[in-house]
Amino acid sequence: MTDAPSPLEPLGLTGQPILDPLAFERLTMAHRRELKLHCYRMMGSLHEADDLVQDTFLRAWRGRSQFDGRGSPRGWLYTIATNTCLNAIKARSAAHRILEPPDRPPTEGRATAGPAAELSWLEPYPDAELPDLVDGEPGPEARYETREAIRLAFVAAIQLLPPRQRAALLLCDVLGWSAAETGQLLGGSTASVNSALQRARATLAVRYPTGRPLQRSQPNRDESLLLDRYIKAWQAADLDGFIALLREDATYHMPPWLDWYQGRAAIHDFFRTVWRNFAGYRAVATRANGQPAVAIYARRHQDPEWRAQSLHIIEPAAGGIASLTVYVGPLGADLFTAFGLPPTVQERWSEPQA
Repeated sequence: MTDAPSPLEPLGLTGQPILDPLAFERLTMAHRRELKLHCYRMMGSLHEADDLVQDTFLRAWRGRSQFDGRGSPRGWLYTIATNTCLNAIKARSAAHRILEPPDRPPTEGRATAGPAAELSWLEPYPDAELPDLVDGEPGPEARYETREAIRLAFVAAIQLLPPRQRAALLLCDVLGWSAAETGQLLGGSTASVNSALQRARATLAVRYPTGRPLQRSQPNRDESLLLDRYIKAWQAADLDGFIALLREDATYHMPPWLDWYQGRAAIHDFFRTVWRNFAGYRAVATRANGQPAVAIYARRHQDPEWRAQSLHIIEPAAGGIASLTVYVGPLGADLFTAFGLPPTVQERWSEPQA
């Protein structure tokens, strides 16, 4: 990396060779969360990101003698993390994870396609794991606001890019690295990085067009009221109240099921067939990908326990909910632990009074 001031400036460790365990521990603690988020964006998987950031630190420790303290520890770690992700993508069967089934029209009525466990599904990212810099400014070359670049729809869109294009776009357009710095990291020329960026931006312009209904600001009063109404509708089993929160053109996806729905009427018809499958619901507010989210526990008839049932990621927009992604079944239940939520709730739960 260059010695001139840049987005790669280290956090208080310039000029110190990383030779002893205490210095290395300080370095990893300073950068763990942002590197984990970078690995998540590359891979589309929270669980893979956990493993790869650990692998990054192991590789960094083993190769610490190669860092002489004249460059940026942050840039050095990003180099290791990015290349570790690229190698991991090469080794797996699917180059990207999906949020929406490819080339499948929306379903009408009952869900008949069923779950597709063999597909690699994009996972949500808990806000509790986001680095402090999420509200800060990215580097001068960045094209995306920091909060926008963590949204579920954005991460889903960049998953469709070839791995090296994905890496180049994240480093340049999200983190704000220059093309020259990115070329040095990826082992290519500045011209090759600019070419990859041009292709990546063209693809993203189709998959993630400008003018989307995004809530880019911090959570506000309207968003809080929307979330409160959403939770009350589920806990009261108020189907009409839930549907009223959706925009007319809202979309509903439910990984790992292939079925998805478009429009308030179609979503209503689907939920009318499944709403009473459980004796009741308990909703817990959380956040994922910088968006409001709700963890739903469900209780079956004659069962005293409330069990993890689904994780709902909400994209609010003017006039209601623009899209709703609900992780269901074992996929949804497995995410509760990552969000710091218990798999079951055993204490008594009183249904809300009408």
